[in-house]
Amino acid sequence: MEEKLRQNPSDCIKVVLFGPESTGKSTLAKQLAEQYNTVFVPEYSRIYAEAKLLQNRTLTKNDVLPIAKGQMQLENEAAPKANELLICDTDLLETKVYSESYYHGFCHPLLEKFAIENTYDLYFLTYIDIPWEADDLRDRPNDREVMFEAFESALKKYNRPYVVLKGSMEERFKTSKGHIDELLKLKV
Repeated sequence: MEEKLRQNPSDCIKVVLFGPESTGKSTLAKQLAEQYNTVFVPEYSRIYAEAKLLQNRTLTKNDVLPIAKGQMQLENEAAPKANELLICDTDLLETKVYSESYYHGFCHPLLEKFAIENTYDLYFLTYIDIPWEADDLRDRPNDREVMFEAFESALKKYNRPYVVLKGSMEERFKTSKGHIDELLKLKV
């Protein structure tokens, strides 16, 4: 199981869209991947949860490790296909925050270990200033501020480099693009 949560070595720059639900992460991940002609790693927890929903089942804490494993599999498969940049729609640290939030502080020790060990060049923490969009999986429209604080606390606790993205989707794109351009310049 440990190997399935470990991040494979890669020379590409990795950035993560990070934050509460319905804050534009998936949309922005796709836009950035298109802008830089690279691949992005989708959010596996959404894929997993949609499959459970079709079976009329809800997520439990027993689903956390399979979600984490699926997320890392998607990332490890995408990294060799990326040019010099990989855009991640989430990571294991986000899975850890959700696990602790939804399951009363529970985080499987293996998830915690690899959420801390796996590394990324920059996190884009998406703020809650865009309108909430409901769907079959989103369930915490009234907890956005609390969730934002939980995500930011995790980034601070583990000393992750991050930038808060606020404003319209256009402003978020422009800000994230500027930071990615700087990272790419440093790589050369």
